[in-house]
Amino acid sequence: MKRLIAAAVAAAFAFPAFAQSTAPKTDSQLPSAEERAKNRDTVSSTAASATLTTKVKTALASDAGMSTMTNIDVDSDKGVVTLKGKVDSAEAKKKAEEIAKKVDGVKSVKNELRVEAKKEKSS
Repeated sequence: MKRLIAAAVAAAFAFPAFAQSTAPKTDSQLPSAEERAKNRDTVSSTAASATLTTKVKTALASDAGMSTMTNIDVDSDKGVVTLKGKVDSAEAKKKAEEIAKKVDGVKSVKNELRVEAKKEKSS
């Protein structure tokens, strides 16, 4: 998630950097229309992925049974959501995937969650 936010911020500031130069630019130094469009697409795609990641995390946190699942990492790219981390049962793994699939904008889910029984605290 931090990488997505960092990428979105970096991409958002990439294009304005062209306009901040104090030296006049020649036509050969300015970005082409194709390069500007690619920059816009990159920023848009990164922002959409970050938004989708947030929506899935919110859906998982809102579910009564999943709200205690803090070990689930969510990443997304072009509508493909990847769930990683640890859960304590196969049911929790399946439920997390089902919740993610119901979020608007999710095209598919890669469920890479690992089932690991909770460790008993010894006294």
